[in-house]
This record gives sequence, structure tokens and C-alpha cells, in this order.
Amino acid sequence: MSATAVLPYLAILRARFALMLQYRAAAFAGFATQCWWGVIKVMVLAAFYAGHPDQPITLAQAITYTWLGQGLLGLLPWQADAEVSEAVETGNVAYERLRPVDTHSLWMARAIAARAGTTALRVVPMFVTTAILLPLIGLQQWAWQMPATREAAALFALSITLTLLLSSAFVVLLNIGVTALKTRRAANVAVTFVNPLSGMIIPLALMPGWMQGFLFWQPFAGL
Repeated sequence: MSATAVLPYLAILRARFALMLQYRAAAFAGFATQCWWGVIKVMVLAAFYAGHPDQPITLAQAITYTWLGQGLLGLLPWQADAEVSEAVETGNVAYERLRPVDTHSLWMARAIAARAGTTALRVVPMFVTTAILLPLIGLQQWAWQMPATREAAALFALSITLTLLLSSAFVVLLNIGVTALKTRRAANVAVTFVNPLSGMIIPLALMPGWMQGFLFWQPFAGL
């Protein structure tokens, strides 16, 4: 694909990202909810480690994982693109397919912008609260820990980028499912698998040993 051919998709990505950044009130409400849920999960983890300290990851790592999960919750592919689902149910998807652009690339650009925009509004206040404010008030052991080295920070940035692309690809697959089955309910099954298999409920490293092979290779682990 030439540089000129990419321009329409970049324009769509920028416009969609700017649109998502306008939902500040919803993002603040989501941030407050995720802080509360994160505190509960941290308390549960602390109780678990008090009785079973010998685990593949330390309590500090599990706590950081929890805050990361809450801050980056918007990256998860919960559902298909709402506008695509509505277009399928109203029949307007025909106009979508007639646009002079590649449908897959269009949906991918929209998904990347939506995931990135939603996440940006929530991860920043989560980082400020759990990585900066908690240590300042003497709660360092419950804080979001920084990468130990520059190399670790670079690998973290790379992993987040790959997660964004993988999640957006899942959204495109959900869009295809909705289009093929003519109903947005076709994508509802995604939540059933995304939550447990991505490690959002329990870190995958804390799952039973006999499940680790499957958990490592299944695609949701990359989320």
C-alpha cells in the first residue's frame, strides 16, 4: 500500500481518536469505578499471598499488574464497533461497503483509534494516582511499580503497542461476525472469553500449573 493510499485511514484514525477524547465525563466515572475495583482486587491478592507466598510472581508484581489492568482496561475488545453493529441492524452497512476504501483497513483504523482514545483518558489518571500519589502518602507497597530498567520500559512500550494492534484485530473479527450473522448479539460471546483468558480476573501466572501451556498459547493472553 502506497503512502498516498494510507492517508485516508490516517485521517479516519485521527478523527476517531479526537472524538473519543471528548468523552471525559464517562472516562472519569470509569476511572473512579476502576480505582474501587482495583482496591478490592489488591486486598484479595494481599490476603491470598499472606497464606500462599510462594508464587511465580511477587505480590508487588501482582499489584502492579492489577493497576495496569485497570488503567488499560479500554484496550480489551469487549464488543464490535457500535456503529458497525447499528449499520448492520439498520441495513446501512451497504453504504459502508460502497465507500472507496478497503473495509478491513477502515475498521482497523477505527478500532485502533477507539481503543487508544478510551485508554488514554483512563490510564493517565490511574498512573498519577497509583504510581505517584500512593508513594507520596506512604503507600509505596500498594503502588504501581515502575520498570526496573530502560530495557524493561522499552519492552513494556512495545508490548502495549502490540496489544493495541491485537485488540483492534479482534474488534475487526467481531465486526465481521456481526456482519455475517446480521446481529450484534453475535459479538456478546467475546466477553465470556476475554475476561478470564486475558488475565483480567486472575493473573494468568497464578492459574494452576496444568493450565499454563494452554494459557500461554491462546490468543487472549496477548491482551
